[in-house]
Amino acid sequence: MKTFLSDDGELAYTEAGPDDGPMVVLLHSGFADHTVWRWQVPELAERFHVVAMDLRGHGRSANASRPFRVADDVAALIRHLDAGPAVVVGVSMGSGIAVETALEHPDTVRALVISGGGVMPLPPGHDPNEPPPMPTFPPDWPLSSMHRHDPEAVELLRKALAGTMAKHTPDEPNLLVMVPDVPARLGELAKVPVLALDGEHDSPGFLAATAAVTGAVERGESVRVPEAMHLPNLENPRAYNQALLTFLASL
Repeated sequence: MKTFLSDDGELAYTEAGPDDGPMVVLLHSGFADHTVWRWQVPELAERFHVVAMDLRGHGRSANASRPFRVADDVAALIRHLDAGPAVVVGVSMGSGIAVETALEHPDTVRALVISGGGVMPLPPGHDPNEPPPMPTFPPDWPLSSMHRHDPEAVELLRKALAGTMAKHTPDEPNLLVMVPDVPARLGELAKVPVLALDGEHDSPGFLAATAAVTGAVERGESVRVPEAMHLPNLENPRAYNQALLTFLASL
């Protein structure tokens, strides 16, 4: 892995593919790390300059010591590599961060690919400008369909989650700062091509989150990945990769 010095510690990332290829930045799901892109990086790297981050507080990247926005970290990495604008690809939490990056740093984003997110679904009555509450994960979510298909993917995700959780303590402050008014600002993305690449069995709330983004842009596409739920890049990587590469080729 490589690192770069942000304004609050070192952030880690992997890099593959030709330096002069079109840039694709991969943003993982919450509590995971860059390893969830194991089945995407080699195939993408045949044509693209692929970067997979460990987002702040995840994997090998530094924890925050002061308030921060993840979108600022993503944009800082793209500018550090001097290879943008990038196609930013996210799953779950990474999808919301991808959208926030495009809103706050439009010069760094060429197109978006989102799965299971985009506009953060919040509990009723929650202040949309405050960090969402810490989620709870039943034992079979979001892994249930992977249990039926690929035990190796299950173990990969469990290891990533355990590594990130070990970096934190229950009493530490939540220093994440939300980008304000994202749902109301989606029209600012009108010219950004967006692909919603959702698992066909994902929950209605998450499917609505991606649909809100594709419905706000001039070129919004939607593809459902069969035999997948919330993490289609892990659950059905062959179908996910095919749809992703088709979209990238069309840009």
